[in-house]
Amino acid sequence: MHLKTCVIEMPNPKLRSDPGHMPAIAKNVTPSRPLRIAFYSHDTMGMGHIRRNLLIASAVVKSCKSADALLIAGTREAAYFATQAGLDCVTLPALAKRSDGTYSARNYDWTLEDTARLRSCIIKAAMEEFAPDVFVVDKLPKGVANELVPTLELLKTTNTRCVLGLRDVLDDPATVAKEWLRDRNDDAIESYFDELWIYGDQTIYDCLKEYSFSNTVSSRAFFTGYLNQSTRHVLGEEPSIASDDKSTILCVVGGGQDGFELAETFAKTPMPNGKRGVVITGPFMPKDLQLKLHQFAKQNGRIEIIDRLVETDDYMRSASRVVAMGGYNTVTSILSFGKASLIVPRMVPRQEQWIRAQRLANLGMITAVQPQSLNSQRLSAWLRSDCVPTPTSNCIDLCGLNRISQRVGQWVNQLGCSLV
Repeated sequence: MHLKTCVIEMPNPKLRSDPGHMPAIAKNVTPSRPLRIAFYSHDTMGMGHIRRNLLIASAVVKSCKSADALLIAGTREAAYFATQAGLDCVTLPALAKRSDGTYSARNYDWTLEDTARLRSCIIKAAMEEFAPDVFVVDKLPKGVANELVPTLELLKTTNTRCVLGLRDVLDDPATVAKEWLRDRNDDAIESYFDELWIYGDQTIYDCLKEYSFSNTVSSRAFFTGYLNQSTRHVLGEEPSIASDDKSTILCVVGGGQDGFELAETFAKTPMPNGKRGVVITGPFMPKDLQLKLHQFAKQNGRIEIIDRLVETDDYMRSASRVVAMGGYNTVTSILSFGKASLIVPRMVPRQEQWIRAQRLANLGMITAVQPQSLNSQRLSAWLRSDCVPTPTSNCIDLCGLNRISQRVGQWVNQLGCSLV
């Protein structure tokens, strides 16, 4: 493995504000006012999108001392994490992702179109009044059911820098190609976005090549590096575990909506001598399944079930080992804290988690097992093994937050904002 360094390399994209696009001054913009940066995440499954945006927002606010950050998210739990990070949040009527990958209203007996229309009006109204200097969109260039299009059309008439943020792996190449063609994502990027930020290490997974992205997309893209989760700051909370407590083995299952089987296997597995197990269920695991886990934990005797909203990284920081699904934030936390981990990725409706886990396993950073291959015996053997893969920080690029903060800082003077 090669040594990773934090050399800051910035993109040279063809901006949508190049000749032919004559932006007006954004509403409410005055010379040298603090930077305003807004983030959008559709949040139909789990907490990954909003937690990633919150981490980036916190880094930018820390770098640009007087910056104002606003999160727009599709899950009410986002407000909890935004408050803990000292940021503000607009929450949208919630959507849910079905097992086939399609969307529906989570709490209303509404069509997707009706729900998206309401969400779209809320987003546009918020952006019109907030008047962001930078707008970062997570994953979907036009939002769910094109709900972002009215807002993006509005921002084309302003000085706002629009950025599309993508995690390192989206899905298998054939699926990505089909979806991008169907959704005309290339056209959306060309029309609406100045830059494409890829939150990953190009030497581990080069999505520009893997997905054969067009010249338009590639010319506006740069790899930030992974986002170092160890910098996540939570206001007013003490770490949930003592920093020198290495007796904990942690099991995390993302949002929890499809994590019961892994949590069940963990809760039924005897812990090694001197160790205790902690399972964080996530906010979306059904209550009846949470109750079952409590029963399994009681029978085990050395398992604690945490079924409330908590900051997972507090527990990750001090755990001796981690058993987890393979979402982006979870994996980057494992890399950031250098934890020995067993990754049991979600396999449907996307291959994203398995692809990422395979790449990292092949590089000797983690252990990866498909869900159908895991049982208590195999898990117990891994927990008791003295020799399991462990990531080291000098083998992976974790400088993403530094690069993003520096990039936004470069825009401040161009946008007529102040750093302090």
